Amino acid sequence: MAEIILNVEIRDRAGTGGSRETRRQGKIPGVLYGGAKAPVNIAVKGNEFRKALFTGKLLGHLVTLQHGDEKQSVIAKAVQFHPVTDEPLHFDLYRVGEHQLIKIEVPVHFKNHETSVGLKKGGTLEVIRHTVELACPADKIPEELVIDLASHDIGDVIRISEIKLPEGVRPAMDRDFVIANLKASAASQSNEGDTTTAEA
Repeated sequence: MAEIILNVEIRDRAGTGGSRETRRQGKIPGVLYGGAKAPVNIAVKGNEFRKALFTGKLLGHLVTLQHGDEKQSVIAKAVQFHPVTDEPLHFDLYRVGEHQLIKIEVPVHFKNHETSVGLKKGGTLEVIRHTVELACPADKIPEELVIDLASHDIGDVIRISEIKLPEGVRPAMDRDFVIANLKASAASQSNEGDTTTAEA
């Protein structure tokens, strides 16, 4: 089951006024939607929500919503933040079955920059996709997709097929799309040009 439990309350007032009133009470307003049921306006105590958020396991993960004795598996789909203070202002939760097939964006991270063949030659990494949409069971969402740059050289094109996905997980798009390129930097191209000129 999910590691994070969000204890929620039902909000009577919807709209901007209702959200402001909820925040004045030290709570974060949100909406629960999805499935066959109608959307429900909810709220979570501010300190509890921030604690869950800062674990890094809230957004895009399966969590448990609890209201009284009732429990429901949900995915935290979106969180809105204050543009200045970065405090959470509002959140969206999506109802799912624990093993339900869903589509969700997962972040892409790169490792071994310092040992990469191409980067050591002065190449640059051009990231095309910082996230990839996956189709997977709600209880098998990968936290991240990791690409090892160690053996990649200048000119390499890194595609989704390079990533070994967990069993039951696949890209939402049915094609071998590009995630990143390892390109020659302007400086390295300039140096090559200088060398060629000197040799000539």
